[in-house]
Amino acid sequence: MECISIFDMLKIGIGPSSSHTLGPWRAAERWISELKAQNTFDAVQQINVHVYGSLSLTGKGHATDYAIMLGLSGADPVEIPIDDIHRIVDSIEQTQVLHFGSENKLPFIPTENILFHRKFLPFHANGLKFEATFQDGTKKSKTYYSIGGGFVVVEERKNAKKKIEKFNTFPYPIQKGDELLAYCVNEQKIISQLVLENERALRSDVEIDSQIKRVWNTMLECMYLGCHTEGNLPGGLNVRRRAFDMHKGLMTTAGSYESPETWLQTIRKTEVKFRQILKWVSCFALSVNEVNASLGRVVTAPTNGSAGVIPAVLMYYLVIENHDADFEHIKKFLLVAGEIGSIFKKGATISAAMGGCQAEIGVSSAMAAGALTELLGGTPEQVLMAAEIAMEHHLGLTCDPIGGLVQIPCIERNSMGAIKAINAAELALDSNPADAKVPLDKVVQTMWETAKDMNSKYKETSEGGLAVGVFLSDC
Repeated sequence: MECISIFDMLKIGIGPSSSHTLGPWRAAERWISELKAQNTFDAVQQINVHVYGSLSLTGKGHATDYAIMLGLSGADPVEIPIDDIHRIVDSIEQTQVLHFGSENKLPFIPTENILFHRKFLPFHANGLKFEATFQDGTKKSKTYYSIGGGFVVVEERKNAKKKIEKFNTFPYPIQKGDELLAYCVNEQKIISQLVLENERALRSDVEIDSQIKRVWNTMLECMYLGCHTEGNLPGGLNVRRRAFDMHKGLMTTAGSYESPETWLQTIRKTEVKFRQILKWVSCFALSVNEVNASLGRVVTAPTNGSAGVIPAVLMYYLVIENHDADFEHIKKFLLVAGEIGSIFKKGATISAAMGGCQAEIGVSSAMAAGALTELLGGTPEQVLMAAEIAMEHHLGLTCDPIGGLVQIPCIERNSMGAIKAINAAELALDSNPADAKVPLDKVVQTMWETAKDMNSKYKETSEGGLAVGVFLSDC
């Protein structure tokens, strides 16, 4: 039974893609750590990186080459100042020297040492191989797979002795929704309480609260930055940022503020009508994904491409539903959202390269719907019902980014996923789960079957759909 923490599902990282940017970045870091553990790091004389499949086909638009260079340079996606990203990459391109692991200077020409291959490796659509040439002329390589949400794995050899992992550390190990509900009934706990007990098996209450605050503050600062940044997004599509103009129109009579926290309080004073609520939710979602598209810092929730849904729905609760909400409400929301996301990861996928956009926006919408339902007083059964409803109406959603960029249709899809999450929560709250025809576990299974049946050109390859129907020259 795999134990996935909510902090595995809600990672802090750099945009625009968790699988195509954060994953390769983490793979590079992991490779360096393994070379050091083998005492071969200092003997490396040359590096080549081979990128395969979906990771290659949309790699340029997803800044995969940037991520590889940054990871090989020893930069940390959680801590790196955003302004340093282009400075480091520009330095490598101009000097043709890579500061390997921030320790050893090696010759490196990005266009020659990062090689993009259209070939798909059998294990997963997002494969990349790091190859080192040592001082004695020998070579050694290691292949990693970015499986979505910033998760990186290696393919185990057949018949290899499996390393025994401590997967029994959670007091309530959960693989499926039915198991989660059974624990809730037996322990007389709501979902957030159960998830918190599991998290306590990994870290202290102080550490849990500190990390949740850091995740939320990153989300809030991301929305704030997106709502206050004007202009066009990078990448060549010349997509105009919309959150700035939308936010400006919504804040005409709101008053002044000095920080993300006081901004939240000021928004609570704005006019509350149905159209304004729709606009606010869309504005929050768009703001996050515009920052994401600009190589900004976001929270993968559960991916970068779907990073706007969860903060937008949580912000909706804070500024529309409950003006007295505090950290405990934010904590409950993120605990529930993280657990629902882990159920989809275990039973299906959160990788668009494997499952299309249903695996990103669909999962994030389900996470947000369930979390909102608990905050609005829903039972555990209603929480999972809301998650099921949200995913049910994203089944079959393809991933066909124009120009390989996480912009069109990706950014708008976050606003749609957030609105669907709120609607799903309301439907669940007004329903009797005993009357539900489709349990959460069935929709997870169906999503995975749909993913396997989906044509590969609709799985983050830019080889079908809008990606071939609309050209960069059209923009």
